Amino acid sequence: MTTPRPAQTSAYLLLILTTLFWSGNFVLARATHASIPPLTLSFARWAIALMVLLPFGAAPAWRERARWLPHWRRLVLLGVLGIAGFNSLVYLGVQSTTATNAVLMNSFIPILIVLIGALFFGMQAGARQLAAIALSFVGVLMIVAHGDPLRLMRLDINHGDLIVFGAMVAWALYTLLLRGLPATLNRLGLLTVLVAIGLCAITPFFLAEFASGARAPLNATTLVTFAYVGTLPSVAAYYFYNLGVARVGAARAGSFIHLMPMFGALLSVVFLGEAFRAYHAVGFALILGGVWLAARANR
Repeated sequence: MTTPRPAQTSAYLLLILTTLFWSGNFVLARATHASIPPLTLSFARWAIALMVLLPFGAAPAWRERARWLPHWRRLVLLGVLGIAGFNSLVYLGVQSTTATNAVLMNSFIPILIVLIGALFFGMQAGARQLAAIALSFVGVLMIVAHGDPLRLMRLDINHGDLIVFGAMVAWALYTLLLRGLPATLNRLGLLTVLVAIGLCAITPFFLAEFASGARAPLNATTLVTFAYVGTLPSVAAYYFYNLGVARVGAARAGSFIHLMPMFGALLSVVFLGEAFRAYHAVGFALILGGVWLAARANR
């Protein structure tokens, strides 16, 4: 059945908001990196998200427990990778790299999915897809080397970029592992379960960080930051994205993720004063070229 045009239009608007919220998460994490410890931010984000989700997701999660409990090992991996791992690594990475670098590297995720899927999940990768992987990877190297190949030869790479790259790998694995769950599981209930697992995984690291003396000041900036990351990029964006997929399909909805570099770079320039360099543009163009080539190969 064809989705009515007004529903499609509203879905597109929600998907644009989704990428804006996710981009804001990167920028806000960088903006507060000196005052809010990374694991404290990650813990607060998902603790607030779980409180928001429980009134709506606890009932369907409990009702479908007989369907998702057989997949508990996969759910633990998903919670650790997609909730605890991805976000905590991003927050750790932007302690020492720019939000612009972090959000641009986000566009490499579709290529990582193809690469990891071919290596470990039995997905087919032809010559065109391998070329796409190589092209996009050159784009990533351009960004992390700041346009200077000699930095790669000297291994003079910002460790924050490497941590963010690790976050991208975690999200690619998360996406591939999601395929093994029943498609008919209630998405709100599933998200509630995953957030609860991820929060449990983050807690020991948060407590260790807190015990080391790394504390966030209790002021208006901290509270506003916690409120933002715990609601808009965590609950609202996930819900909007799922709604967009239902209305316009996964392929169209997924293409909106490529708005994140534009939003992220713009927000970083306006609010953080970061410069958008020529190597950012070249690297991003190479990554998108690889994504386009992979998409043609899939078709």
